Amino acid sequence: MSGWRRCAAAVAAALLVAACTSLPPPPGERFEGRLAVQVAGDAPRSFSAAFELSGTTEVGRLVLSTPLGSQAAAADWGGGRVRLRSSDGERLYPDLDSLSQDALGETVPIAALFDWLHGRAWAGAASAATPSGFEQLGWSVDLSRHAEGWVLAQRRAAPPVTVRVKLDEAVR
Repeated sequence: MSGWRRCAAAVAAALLVAACTSLPPPPGERFEGRLAVQVAGDAPRSFSAAFELSGTTEVGRLVLSTPLGSQAAAADWGGGRVRLRSSDGERLYPDLDSLSQDALGETVPIAALFDWLHGRAWAGAASAATPSGFEQLGWSVDLSRHAEGWVLAQRRAAPPVTVRVKLDEAVR
């Protein structure tokens, strides 16, 4: 391929990537804020990022951004597939649980997160009320500061996992 054709192909690829990243969010819910995940145990790990979660459990998108605002990773799902794009490339998964297991080393119930961020239990599984929120899927969800935009979810089973979310006021 000649130099100008390679250059044209690179420009076309860049335009395609730009078009993909600027697509409007899928219809449905929309949440923005900060997300922190900590996994304890023999190999502790943690990360925090700004996030945008949009759509529904059937069709949606989750975008994670660095503190400086650049996109760290983006996942989208629908039609029976989940796709994760990051600096490591693109990976496909059969469901959201598989994505979180691979990305975090532990399963985080992303499908339930839409309801948890609203301050309610997910309709897809049994739950039990607690003084500060509820328990569901082996997680304790603390909603005591939900009016301020905070949601705290903790899984005590080994290894313990903590998910802290601070929602931006504009999208609550």
